[in-house]
Amino acid sequence: MSVTSRRPGLTHAFLVCTLLSLLAGPGVYAQSPGSAPTPRSTGQPLRTEKLVLYAAVGPELSQYDVDVEGATLVKRGSVSLPGAIQYAWPHPSREYLYVAWSNGALGQHGVSALGTAPALRLLGPATSLRSRPIHVSTDISGTHLLVAYNNPSSVTVHRIAANGTIASQVDQAAPLDVGVYAHQVRVDPSDRVVILVTRGNGPSGDKPEDPGALKIFRYQDGLLTNLASVAPDRGLNFQPRHLDFHPTGPWVFVSLERQNKLQVYRKSQDQLLGPTTLFTKDSLADPGHPHPGQLAGTVHVHPNGRFLYQANRASNTIELEGKSVFAGGENNIAVYSVNQETGEPVLVQNADTRGLHPRTFALDPSGRILVAANQMSLLVRDGGSLNRVPASLAVYRIRNDGKLDFVRKYDVETGGGSNLMWVGIVALP
Repeated sequence: MSVTSRRPGLTHAFLVCTLLSLLAGPGVYAQSPGSAPTPRSTGQPLRTEKLVLYAAVGPELSQYDVDVEGATLVKRGSVSLPGAIQYAWPHPSREYLYVAWSNGALGQHGVSALGTAPALRLLGPATSLRSRPIHVSTDISGTHLLVAYNNPSSVTVHRIAANGTIASQVDQAAPLDVGVYAHQVRVDPSDRVVILVTRGNGPSGDKPEDPGALKIFRYQDGLLTNLASVAPDRGLNFQPRHLDFHPTGPWVFVSLERQNKLQVYRKSQDQLLGPTTLFTKDSLADPGHPHPGQLAGTVHVHPNGRFLYQANRASNTIELEGKSVFAGGENNIAVYSVNQETGEPVLVQNADTRGLHPRTFALDPSGRILVAANQMSLLVRDGGSLNRVPASLAVYRIRNDGKLDFVRKYDVETGGGSNLMWVGIVALP
């Protein structure tokens, strides 16, 4: 069933349940407060919607059919965009997918609207953007698309037409506090607050550190108003990259990239974040000895809210025999158990991704499988030889305790300097 805010006959509770669910990550459906238990928690049969995984390599967006029971992926086809794909986000109806792309060589940047069923298809011409779009997401009502830009740091809001295409940009009434190096933009489940995650930049040579921050805006019908900036210690040694919301509790989980940590913030009743963290956790299996270039990445909450997943990624190289060879580091998915009374996450596993630099990952709607996207191909030392490890999609079963069991991986061709930049799982309408 398709659901948008513009269609009559939907109860408020059903609409809230459906739209809140999208916030656990593209295609991941979570319980809303007061909703019935999920089939997973009751032992009831699961819905038989068609699930697809989208994977982006360079300008190509490929579609895979997902078999949750068998934990398998079958590639069905692909669509080519005008530039290298940066990120994508499904409309709450799941009828449309919004894909941000950039062609730096030509100075072209944009976002395209695609129809999802029965197969991917472009919906009209792309919308041109002023610089590289690094992240996109919709608001909860599905009436606007928000775009984050990393350099220069910025955010824009665009109206979504009734047919799913991207309409005009919303002119903001006053200048916005957009920080340094925006990396993600998310709308709070209330649909009244927007958080722009600004990573800042680490120190480099004689250049001092650029502070990071969580920039918070009041949001109404596409209009943003400055509200607050959360930046512990003035944003120094604070490089937030990605966040996710708990589906039922007042907690926001933030991944700190260069610090390799996970932080938890509490939301107040007006949806603002507290100025201090509730908890700070190490994401690495060996936090005392991080490799140079070790970074934390994407974070997603499990649909039931009891577990949390965070990517650890490494791809630094050394020169060996005249070749660039992986220098070592942790490439895994950190698994946390989340206390449902306090929001405290406890690290319970670091699951090896069997590849390099898992930039993104996705969970299926029932919360039974996780697919990690190992971004790149590199030479790796194996005893006395060098073996090339390809980019890949690594598939795991999610156990009842939230831990991951590796099932299989699918190698992905990334020739021509492209990388596997993004994956998402969507239940088609």
